[in-house]
Formats: sequence, C-alpha cells, structure tokens
Amino acid sequence: MRKQQLGILGLILAMIACNAPATRATSTLLPPTSTETPTFTFTPEATSTPEFTFTPTITLTPTITATPTFTFPTVTVNKQAHCRYGPSVAYLHAADLYPGDVGTVRGRAFYSQWLYVKFDKIDYFCWVAPSVVKVDGDISSIKKIEPNLQSIGSNMYGPPQNVDAYRDGDFVVITWDQMEMSQDKDRGYLIEAFVCQDGAYIWWTFSYPDQYTTEYSVKDEAGCVAESYGRIYTVEKHGFSEPADIPWPKP
Repeated sequence: MRKQQLGILGLILAMIACNAPATRATSTLLPPTSTETPTFTFTPEATSTPEFTFTPTITLTPTITATPTFTFPTVTVNKQAHCRYGPSVAYLHAADLYPGDVGTVRGRAFYSQWLYVKFDKIDYFCWVAPSVVKVDGDISSIKKIEPNLQSIGSNMYGPPQNVDAYRDGDFVVITWDQMEMSQDKDRGYLIEAFVCQDGAYIWWTFSYPDQYTTEYSVKDEAGCVAESYGRIYTVEKHGFSEPADIPWPKP
C-alpha cells in the first residue's frame, strides 16, 4: 500500500515538472583575476608650515665725531736772545736765538711768564722769555710745568758743601764753600728760593757765573702766609748738580 502511494506522488511531481516553464540559467560574471602587482602613487599629506614673523636685527652704525687736532701755539723770535734750561735769566744757557727763528709752545712756567718751546732748528726743548718772541695762538690752554734740572746733561761735582744762612734785619745772607771746578766747566752756582717781599710771596732765582763768589744776600721780610725757603746748585757746562737745601732763618 505504501509503495503505491509513493508511486502516485512521483507521477504527480513528474507531471508538474513537465508543465513548469523553463528557467534560463543565469551566469554570474566574476572580476578578472590579475596577477600584476598594483602600483601605488604616494601622495604625501600636506604638512603645515608654521608662519614666522621675521624681526630684523638692527645694527647700529656709530656716529664718529671727529676729534679736533690740537695745534700748539707758535712763536717767532723778534730779537737776538738766549734760550735757557729754566724759566728765568738765572738758568744755564741752552741755545742762541736769532730773529725769525720759529718754534711751538709746549709748556708754561708756574712762577714766571716764560715759555717752554721746541724750536724747529733745535733738537731739544728750552725756555724763552715772552718779551723776545711773537706768539701766534692761545697759550692759556698750555699746561704749566716745572723744569727738571737733573734731566739736563750731567754734573760731575755735586752740590755745594757747608751751606748756611743767617738773618741781617730784613735780609737773609746765604753762604757756602767754594766748589773747585775746571775753568772750562765752571758755570758757578744757582739759587732758587721763595721769599717774602712787601707782603708778597715771590719766587726768586739768582746765579753767579763762576765758582769764586760764595755768599749771597736776599731781602726776606715777615708778613707772608707761607714760610720762605731756598736751595742752591753747583752749575757746570754740562748741567746742574743735585740741590742742597738752605737752612732758612725765620724773620
């Protein structure tokens, strides 16, 4: 009985299959398979570049101020005269001057009006009285200096010996021993002092031309705020000795 049922079922299915419309096979296209290795083009990502504000460095150019060149005042000799190693007629002769000689002023004396000059014709400096030269230029800016007598040549005899002084009223009398010098070298003695005369404190210089006079008297009164004093040198043609102090008596 079961077998019959299965047979009838099969027959029905066969009949249905015969009457069903034919179905078209649909093919599915697959993408072609490539064996090539793809080439990739690398596009770099944009990198943001930070913006910089440029601040220029300013280099200052210094302003150069020209320094004026100092011009020494000039002198022209107007009469025959001596140029000396100190700022008065008491000092040793240094050179002969003649009208027309030209030089430049390099210094002024502290205690006189004499000028320290470098003359064009002389290789060294010397002192000249303002009365014998014509000055061109302003000498007020020229510094004041003192003569350095030990820088002038050499002296083989040394200072005077046994220097003494005593008072005779308003005068001071200075004495010393004779310094024996050869005749060709003998230029005597030089005295430099500060004395009180008529209430004024005065720079005083005096010289003897040879070795034989060994006493000198100078007026020196009371009444000045500073004390008087002095010193004495031996002078020979090559220069001055070291000074010897004069033991000055009070008024």
